[in-house]
Amino acid sequence: MASSLRLQILRLTLHEPRTNKEIATTLERNPASVLHHVRTLVDTGFLIAQRPRRGGRGSREVPYLSSGKSWYLDVGGEEDPGQADLLLRTFLDETRRLGVERLQSMRLGFRLTAEAREEVLGRLFAVLQEIADTPSDPDGEPWGLFLALHPEVPAPTAADDSSV
Repeated sequence: MASSLRLQILRLTLHEPRTNKEIATTLERNPASVLHHVRTLVDTGFLIAQRPRRGGRGSREVPYLSSGKSWYLDVGGEEDPGQADLLLRTFLDETRRLGVERLQSMRLGFRLTAEAREEVLGRLFAVLQEIADTPSDPDGEPWGLFLALHPEVPAPTAADDSSV
């Protein structure tokens, strides 16, 4: 699963089946390299092949649908969070293709005790679970939500300035 491309494939096939060609076109990738990832996702149970259909020129096309299978991923401890955190890297890849003008982002800084932070995390997870449990509307627009909680980078102090 340690691939931004595989996560993007799963998101594209979450609500409606898509063929390898449709996936490759949407991701602006070579269909042969996408097929490698699609087959890996099928082999591991993350994608399910649907009933084959006839394409525009009579060719046989197999649409794939995400199984909704969950997983946990150790992101390691690389220096660059965009490389270490696969979810962040996938989010950046998707929004780069989407265009920043279509992204609605918000940022908030605050101070909390460890106990209050755990309470906030619990409340955020509850909201996310509520959203996840909401039945998908076939006529609705597909949306995504990325949430990151992180400590602020401390501001340098006068003691940190070696030029003084």
